[in-house]
Amino acid sequence: MQPNKSVTEFILLGLTQDPLRQKVVFIIFLIFYTGTVVGNLLIIVTIKFSRSLGSPMYFFLFYLSIADTCFSTSTPLRLIVDALSAKKIISLNECMMQVFALHIFGCMEIFVLILMAVDRYLAISNPLHYPTIMRREVCIILIILACIGAFIHSVTQNVLVWILPFSGPNLIDHYCCDLQLLLKLACMDAYVNNLPVVFNSGATCTMSFFILMISYIVILYSLRNHSSEGRKKALSTCTSHIIVVVLFLGPCIFICIRPSTTFPKDKMVTVFYTIGTPVLNPLIYTLRNAEVKNAMKKLWSIKITTQSE
Repeated sequence: MQPNKSVTEFILLGLTQDPLRQKVVFIIFLIFYTGTVVGNLLIIVTIKFSRSLGSPMYFFLFYLSIADTCFSTSTPLRLIVDALSAKKIISLNECMMQVFALHIFGCMEIFVLILMAVDRYLAISNPLHYPTIMRREVCIILIILACIGAFIHSVTQNVLVWILPFSGPNLIDHYCCDLQLLLKLACMDAYVNNLPVVFNSGATCTMSFFILMISYIVILYSLRNHSSEGRKKALSTCTSHIIVVVLFLGPCIFICIRPSTTFPKDKMVTVFYTIGTPVLNPLIYTLRNAEVKNAMKKLWSIKITTQSE
């Protein structure tokens, strides 16, 4: 049966209704978005053309940066454009596309973080067999599986929302199509509707967070048998990963595990993990990683020298 959808568009209220503050929002988030895209593209290009960054860890970081770039484009770009619009209208189809993009790239990022944790565990706990286990063919298969898993998760979320009837209010007090608010607008019991969504998104975020934390605890425990220099290098890498995991999954869990409940602070929490975390990731992975910094310096110095000649 085709669900009743007399509502074909929604009005986004954005972060603020004040015209002056909207201009401030436009400037600030345009800077953040530009920094995110430039930073991640810099990492992507550096890994692609640097022979010194051919290990599985940087293979996964390459795809993490791609997911980060796409994830940061799914909603912040709309926020930037709407900041200069008098009326922020989004069609139901565009809303569903935004939900799909947000979840597929967000879930992809989570799965790649898990693969990076597994990679670090094998590199530290089983260094002799590590090159054989994590050969390039295996890494490609793992990335493909991560893409399939993210696609299934995102399609499931969209189907759960698409079958709902929207025939009442169409105001969304947010800058994007937030699932919690969409479920509250549907002409059905919001609590019942929200349970499958919470199970899908909430369980994915929470389980991934605990898997990652347990993985890094095991990794840090296994470092006791390594040399001082080896421990220092491994700690630097793992610390970067843990910071990214906490900054990204912490807000996601806060948003996703509450059935049929929204708070005024949800907007700022969403801003943090959709805009704040993506702009921090390139800084975290470059400033705390000597290999990436050296590869960047070497690559771009070669390009500058070539162009000058």
